[in-house]
Amino acid sequence: KKHWEEHYELSLELFDLAAKCALTNSDYTSLKLLSEQVIAHGRSYEDKLSVMYVSTCALAFSFRLPESIEQGLDVLANLGIELRGMGTSMEACVQETKDLLSIYTDDQILNTRQMIDPTMIMAMKFLGKLIGGMNQIMPASSPHVTQRIIQLSLLHGMSPVSPIGFAHLGSYTAKLGDISEGYHYVKLARFLVDKVGSRESAGGVICIASPVRSYVEPLQATFEYHNEGYAAAMESGDILQAALNILVRDGVFLFAGVNLQTTQEKIAETANF
Repeated sequence: KKHWEEHYELSLELFDLAAKCALTNSDYTSLKLLSEQVIAHGRSYEDKLSVMYVSTCALAFSFRLPESIEQGLDVLANLGIELRGMGTSMEACVQETKDLLSIYTDDQILNTRQMIDPTMIMAMKFLGKLIGGMNQIMPASSPHVTQRIIQLSLLHGMSPVSPIGFAHLGSYTAKLGDISEGYHYVKLARFLVDKVGSRESAGGVICIASPVRSYVEPLQATFEYHNEGYAAAMESGDILQAALNILVRDGVFLFAGVNLQTTQEKIAETANF
């Protein structure tokens, strides 16, 4: 126990890394024990954010999505980012977000400074995780998370999560009937991935953006986008986004007239992923 007193920074780093390893190995028992140590001995709320984020991911991966979302909302509320009780409709929220962006050119957005506040960077990671869960069980709330990601990016700088917000905005805009503007936002999201200097969110951005791009670009181009998304997700350890990219890609094969034998082989490979 004395190591927390004598070597606090080292202990915190090692326990955070061990928690991430436990998550990767789906060892939720060890993760719980490691998290409890950090929660008990962490000197500040900010010091506990990393392990709380890993715990939030673990809840989502172990089919406890409502609990994962509630935990993420609680953490964000404690950081001053309140998302509960947002009453506006999807249409109104998307329009508000587009109005916010209307005063910026693409170049200004792409050249926005990088986010450097460690606490805000962690808050953005919680927002990025939250939007994925909400899309599955409470999609009407997702546009509010998208809006907050974009607001915080413009205010505090771009983080690896920022492109996810723009990709979702493009997807919502296209869903509401404006394919051209939706296409504009998903392309902007893709350019932002390169600008933020991290490929952490590339798999998710490509998976969200490519269906919108397929309305404008040749459908066959979508294959390579999803292959790139799969590779980027695997590189960053995001197995879920890797799987989603190849699943969506296989579906596109059927609509793009790919040889049925080739399609069958690819689907068989995906089934064994």
